[in-house]
Amino acid sequence: MANTIELKQQIAQGEYDAAFTKLYGASAVQEQRKRYTDLIDEFEKKYGTSRTVRLYSAPGRTEIGGNHTDHNNGVVLAGSVNLDMVAVVSPNEDNIIRVKSLGFDKIDDVDVNVLIPQPQEAEHSASLIRGVAKGIVDAGGKVGGFDCYSTSNVLRGSGLSSSAAFEVLIGRILNGLFAGGAVSAIEIAQIGQYAENVYYGKPSGLMDQMASSVGGLVYIDFADPKNPIVEKVDYDFVHSGYTLCTIDSGADHADLTDEYAAMPVEMKAVAAFFGKEVLHDVDEAAFYRHIAEVRKVTGDRAVLRAIHFFNENRRVKSQVRALKEIGRAS
Repeated sequence: MANTIELKQQIAQGEYDAAFTKLYGASAVQEQRKRYTDLIDEFEKKYGTSRTVRLYSAPGRTEIGGNHTDHNNGVVLAGSVNLDMVAVVSPNEDNIIRVKSLGFDKIDDVDVNVLIPQPQEAEHSASLIRGVAKGIVDAGGKVGGFDCYSTSNVLRGSGLSSSAAFEVLIGRILNGLFAGGAVSAIEIAQIGQYAENVYYGKPSGLMDQMASSVGGLVYIDFADPKNPIVEKVDYDFVHSGYTLCTIDSGADHADLTDEYAAMPVEMKAVAAFFGKEVLHDVDEAAFYRHIAEVRKVTGDRAVLRAIHFFNENRRVKSQVRALKEIGRAS
C-alpha cells in the first residue's frame, strides 16, 4: 500500500505500465495512467490527501455463447472485456463503507454492523454493498469500513453487466482489505449473485459475476451451481484478427428487471412439466416428444425459451471444441 502522493508518482514513473498493458493493451497505457491519476485526485478532494490507498478493478463481461442458460444450470462461454470499474480505496475505523462514483452526486453509506437487507435499498447500489459484505462474512471472512472513489467505463444498461462488475469490485475490496485474500474468485462471484438476488431483488444467474470475477475467456458448466466447473479457454482473438465491438443500439437493459425475471420462471415452468426444477435436468428428446402438451400447459413463449436453452447448450459446447481445435492447430 502507498499513500495517494506516492501512488501518483509510481504511476507517472511507469511502475503500473505492465499491469495496464495486461488489462487494457499496450496502446492504452498513457490513457490509463491519466485515468487512474485523475481518479486519485478525485479521491483526495473527497477524502483528503496522503491517505494510504489501494487500487482495485473489476471488468465488464460479454457473453459469447450460452444466452440465458446459467439460471437453468446450463453451460456458457463468456469473457471479461477491457472496459472496467476502477476504485481507489482506503480503510477507515468507522465500520462504514462509503462509495462515491464519478459522475454521481450520491454517496453510498453502508454500516457493516447491520448486514440484514434494508427494504429501502432494494434496486439501489447500497443493497449490493450490504449484500456482498454479508456474503463475505458468511464465507468466513471479516469485513470493515473503507472510503472509496470509483469510476467506470462499463456503460450502464449496455449488456456488459456493470452491476456484476460493481459486485465483484466490492467483493475484491473487502477480500483484499479484511479477509486476507482468502475468498476465491468463484466465491466472490457467488457472493455477488447472492447480493443481486437477495438484497437488490433481481433474480440473475451466475454467469455475469463469474465471468467478471474469474476473468479471461472461460467455459462454465453450472450443472452444480454451488460448485461450477470453470475452465479457461486459451485462444488469441487478436492474433486471429478478431476484435469485439460494442455498438450503441439505443436500447437500455437497466429497467428490464421484470422482463428478465420472466425468463427463468418460464423456463422452469417447462422443467416443472417433467417434474424437474431446471431445464438442465430435462431430457431434450422427451421435451420434443411432448412439446404439444408442454405448449398447452406453459404457453408458446415458455416453449420457445426451452428450445433456446437446448440450442444454446449445444452451441457453447461446439464453440469451445472449435476454439480448442484451432488453438492446437496454430
